[in-house]
Amino acid sequence: MSMPGFLPTRQLVLVDLLALMLATRPGERAMVAVDGPDGVGKTRLVGELVALAPHVAGREVLSVSVDGFHHPRAHRHARGSTAKTFYHESYDYDALRAKVLRPFRAGREIVPAVRDVATDQPVHPDPVEPTDDALLIVEGIFLRRPELAGEWDATCLVTAPLRVTVPRGNARFPRARVPGDHDPDHPANARYVGGQRLYDQQARLWQPTWIVDHSDLQRPELIVPDPEEPQWFGDG
Repeated sequence: MSMPGFLPTRQLVLVDLLALMLATRPGERAMVAVDGPDGVGKTRLVGELVALAPHVAGREVLSVSVDGFHHPRAHRHARGSTAKTFYHESYDYDALRAKVLRPFRAGREIVPAVRDVATDQPVHPDPVEPTDDALLIVEGIFLRRPELAGEWDATCLVTAPLRVTVPRGNARFPRARVPGDHDPDHPANARYVGGQRLYDQQARLWQPTWIVDHSDLQRPELIVPDPEEPQWFGDG
């Protein structure tokens, strides 16, 4: 099978990862979290999985981004623009549970977003009614944090070194670039890199179900961790 626009090595990984996800709770609704730092390529990966699904899956595959559940900007920065506030104040998990996680589990329709982070305005998208055996992929940062333990049927950590993810992530916002900000330890990155490092400490004992090494976007590597071998599961 050849999918237009997909590189051969990448396609093989996508097909294998999607097959693993589709095997999660067959015959009923299932939720998989795709977690990883800013700039690692989660959104691209999930978009490709959703696009691939109709060609290989006998099951509906949907996605939601946690970015649609940011707190208002004033809330996020009320106690300063620090690593701690980035980690603790960025997302409205109560809204995520109320609009997505709980209704999805209950067999009801979901609301895929409540806020546009770019405009800092509320949004009111049409509800989505998943099928009875739909697979919902929730994508974003900080998804293996302690507050979300028990929410997911499986988790996928998309990872790459900070020396890769920081310049990759910053390249998405060229107008905000400053000289030297490709360095993870540059002061311009302190809030976001520091927040990711705080998260790594919190998530280190929550073993992901699968890991995708996304250091090379053309040749990602799919890893299935051995549950009997404790490891460090950070992203730096």
